[in-house]
Amino acid sequence: MTRQLDPPTSVITPRPNLTIAVLAFAGMGAAFMQTILIPIQGELPSLLGASPADTAWVITATLLVAAICTPISGKLGDMYGKRRIALILLGLLVAGSVLAALSYSVGPLIVARALQGTGLGVVPLGIALLRDVLPKERLGGAIALVSATLGVGGALGLPLSAFVTENLDWHALFWVATAISVLSFVLVWAVIPSTGRGVGGRFDFVGAAGLAIGLTGVLLGVSRGNEWGWDAPQTLALLIGGVVVLLVWGAIELRVTDPLVDLRVSARGPVLLTNLSSIAMGFALFASSIVFPQLLQLPAAVGGMGLPLLQASFVLMPSGLAMLAMSPVAGRLQRRFGPKPLLVAGAIVIAISYLGAVLISDLEFWHVLIVNILIGVGIGLGYAAMPALIMRAVPATETGAANGLNNLMRALGTTVAAAIIAGVLTQSATVTEGISAPSMGGFSTALLFGLIAAVVCAVIAVFIPHPKPHPGEVEAIA
Repeated sequence: MTRQLDPPTSVITPRPNLTIAVLAFAGMGAAFMQTILIPIQGELPSLLGASPADTAWVITATLLVAAICTPISGKLGDMYGKRRIALILLGLLVAGSVLAALSYSVGPLIVARALQGTGLGVVPLGIALLRDVLPKERLGGAIALVSATLGVGGALGLPLSAFVTENLDWHALFWVATAISVLSFVLVWAVIPSTGRGVGGRFDFVGAAGLAIGLTGVLLGVSRGNEWGWDAPQTLALLIGGVVVLLVWGAIELRVTDPLVDLRVSARGPVLLTNLSSIAMGFALFASSIVFPQLLQLPAAVGGMGLPLLQASFVLMPSGLAMLAMSPVAGRLQRRFGPKPLLVAGAIVIAISYLGAVLISDLEFWHVLIVNILIGVGIGLGYAAMPALIMRAVPATETGAANGLNNLMRALGTTVAAAIIAGVLTQSATVTEGISAPSMGGFSTALLFGLIAAVVCAVIAVFIPHPKPHPGEVEAIA
């Protein structure tokens, strides 16, 4: 039986443009932490005096914590106030950035990067906050902008990280991150209005622990499977164990009065199919993020384009700018046609982009530039549509948790893409002039996987039904 819950207090802000800008800046800052170490990833063992296996956790810890934190922080935001939880997450992001800037060994840096991973929960909280503080006519474009920060922050952060690491000590990266985090905290505290204390209730600690353990097993097994071997005992133990824990967790959540994730709501057609399409779109986004940087930087002797990291990052950056530019367009299209056609159109644009890349026999850097911009356009449309589809299908009291789960689905797609695309490229590697690098056939296959993921996303999106009202619940978006 569905419970009657009091909706969060709505406070229409007198400064909507400033509110949107602040939440978008906070989201971009949190997303920037995901790519901050890419320019020096290969140098971490020598910089930290540790093995490659140990330094891999510097990257993995952020991704794992971010994936686990988003649904939990969303639920906490619904219960205790979204602004309050967003400030706590930004405080943890500041602490992680400072600790990383002061770290000279691998252990403290892993802890610091885990703290930075919590900051990504600001994005779904920001999207849910928009519903509480903006007039209805401003929601579409605002949701599009804040949702797009997941891709924009990483795309814009890459050239900044490359420039800093080429000219300064690597610790300067984290002092830059600290400045961004502190500014985000201050702006959110000063600009974003409180929307009340939330609906309260009892936090589901068992559900949070079960979700964390299960996701850690699955995501860690997927992300490290190529390195350990997919039939290795530790990989199988993590994957099978993670799935078993998640199944038990699901059975328990169905019996809890105040579950961390309301699986009955998540099983509704509009929510379920939107989340499935989010996995596919996350895969499509990340496939290009793995293929194109390697193609741009590999020496010409092995089929690459031989660009330095900084130049390659400037070729990739316009994709993020395209996502940013699409936000107001997506808002207008969504008001006219609704979010579902927007998601379908975004997936089709991505599919066409990948198809062009697959059909071009001899890719050059300007091909990559155009294809990546078009992918950014498609992602901008899709990422604008998904939160709107979620929020109009769930009660107003669960917008934070529902958006957090949707972000988790996108993260699951990117994690699976990282494993599969990396495996494809590794299997295709050949040695040319003493250099081991993926073959052009391997790159084409990887791009084909991106195309398939985009097509799957479009097909699933076509079947997303219009949400039906549920008695006793407060709708988030009409």
